[in-house]
Amino acid sequence: MSADAAMFADAFDGLHAGMYLVEADAHLIHANIAGRALIDAGDILHEVRGRLVVSDLPANLTLQCAFAAAGQADRSPAAGATAVPMTGRDGQHYVADALPLPAGTRRNSGANHRAATALFVRKTALPIPSCAEVISKAFRLTPAELRVLLALVELGGIPEVAAALGIAGSTVKTHLRRLFDKTGAARQADLVKIVAGYATPLRELAKYNPVGAPP
Repeated sequence: MSADAAMFADAFDGLHAGMYLVEADAHLIHANIAGRALIDAGDILHEVRGRLVVSDLPANLTLQCAFAAAGQADRSPAAGATAVPMTGRDGQHYVADALPLPAGTRRNSGANHRAATALFVRKTALPIPSCAEVISKAFRLTPAELRVLLALVELGGIPEVAAALGIAGSTVKTHLRRLFDKTGAARQADLVKIVAGYATPLRELAKYNPVGAPP
């Protein structure tokens, strides 16, 4: 293994998110430690005949299409990155970030050149408290709106959020309408994507600069 490949392997294994290198047909080439643990748990991801499969069927279809599209051309990651909200068999919410890999990035990372996509999967808990502060400032959310937003991401349903926060369901709906107005989101799934964008593991990986490396 080259020095560059070893550096990237260490970086990937150091991530709390599951990380996978996947071919255009969803064939799994590599999984980091956290990624293998998610597969072994079997709640959201499975390896079926060597291919990566998601338990959430709509999310699985979206990701399969993203993998195939990434294999069609040597794309820019910024242009083709995809964030997909998912729900596991245990009811836990996850977010998958699919990042198309240009050929230069594959060489520099030591990855098999057939790898079309780097996939990052994690539960939708904010990894650091400052993310909530950034979201609040970015969309000018009140403390109550922020609490409802984070609870919706964690729990999903309005009744569950109301019970967890000790407020009426109608109050949750009022805050939800305000969240849609302030963020421009049209659905709760869009809110999950927004929160995921501020807590994406790709930011953690950026310090290793695999995307910016020359081909």
